[in-house]
Amino acid sequence: MNTNASSEFEFSFLDEGFSARDIVEQKINESSSTDDRDAFYVCDLGDVLKKHLRWVRALPRITPFYAVKCNDSRAVVATLASLGTGFDCASKTEIQLVQSLGVDPSRIIYANPCKQVSQIKYASAHGVQMMTFDSEVELMKVARCHENAKLVLRIATDDSKAMCRLSVKFGAQLKACRGLLERAKDLGLDVVGVSFHVGSGCTDPQTYSQAIADARCVFDMGVELDFNMDLLDIGGGFPGSDDAELKFEEITVVINTALDKYFPPDAGVKVIAEPGRFYVASAYTLVVNIIAKKVLMDDDSSSDEDEGTSDRTLMYYVNDGVYGSFNCILYDHAHCLPILHKKPKPDETMYPCSIWGPTCDGLDRIVEQCDLPDLQVGDWLVFENMGAYTVAASSTFNGFQRPDMHYVMSRHVWQHVQEINIKGLPSPAEMTSAFEMVACCSRSTCLELPSKQCQTRVV
Repeated sequence: MNTNASSEFEFSFLDEGFSARDIVEQKINESSSTDDRDAFYVCDLGDVLKKHLRWVRALPRITPFYAVKCNDSRAVVATLASLGTGFDCASKTEIQLVQSLGVDPSRIIYANPCKQVSQIKYASAHGVQMMTFDSEVELMKVARCHENAKLVLRIATDDSKAMCRLSVKFGAQLKACRGLLERAKDLGLDVVGVSFHVGSGCTDPQTYSQAIADARCVFDMGVELDFNMDLLDIGGGFPGSDDAELKFEEITVVINTALDKYFPPDAGVKVIAEPGRFYVASAYTLVVNIIAKKVLMDDDSSSDEDEGTSDRTLMYYVNDGVYGSFNCILYDHAHCLPILHKKPKPDETMYPCSIWGPTCDGLDRIVEQCDLPDLQVGDWLVFENMGAYTVAASSTFNGFQRPDMHYVMSRHVWQHVQEINIKGLPSPAEMTSAFEMVACCSRSTCLELPSKQCQTRVV
């Protein structure tokens, strides 16, 4: 493995035959020879490319505008920029990040319906025209501050089947849409389309179908008012790992069917989406170290009995927690599963355990209950699928620093990203072979998913 510094970010090439999992092992071995056994991430950028090819195959009509809020790593954003995606930005800072990578303003949608006046002015000054709204007050701000805005009306959806509901905060009810469109007309504003978001962690694909049908109704209202409605934004809510309750392809079948019905290809409507976790969740592996341990004895157990399976509970403390990477547990309803680094012996006793973060806050609990062997201070635990809504919202509360990042990709993946950047996506005939090549170069595992929430897996 050797380090390569592109013009935008630093990463390491994987040697032939090596995967991101091998880099995890290498970093653990390097750290284990010192006392500085800090938590760290390994991010496989090849996994990001694999997800992009998967998206293009499943949703060929829909241009992804990556939701930067999910993970604002420069390496991830630069990789996606090279692949030609658009970007969903919610603030001036996110717009600055994306434009610093040379992304054209036409590939940015300012998808925050509640914007600060100064940041609307910033978007105007830097050529970002597409932006969402869901209220009359927002229309009035845009009318004062952005003469070239291309507005997208965000509508509320039924997000009752989502883990993280968004329509309680954003989106106009259907009954309010005509009034908002009429107000936009009075203000001389240009409304070009409709957007919605079914919520993160959506568990019912039919929610997309109903939202697309509702968007069609609002489109028709806009056409009646002589707006040139030519953009549909179907938001996010797509799963980022294959162990999700609802599979990505189950969602895409419903979406494609609804689009063909309400927005057929000859309708002249551009369709975009705002995937976040889909692109980055599975690319990141977090490795933490056990820094402390407590043994709780069962009061009812007999002291002269042989130490067995039920006389104790173990508490493990690791060097990242809910104020850091595991904030996803509080804010994103994530269930983080521990994976053992050291393979246990076949007859090794497993104990009921809990896993805690390093801060002095009693809420800093990562796993309430799981079964683990009798581990020691200095041992490692691995958490997969840690790329979405983790590092982006982490803090340094109590003085604990964020984990180091190690970005990797194979030379084949790097070459493929460069080819797409220059020539565009491969033809449909070439897409399957490209996808298979990237899948072989990316991280893989033959381990089965746990059968229950806190069951341990072994690297």
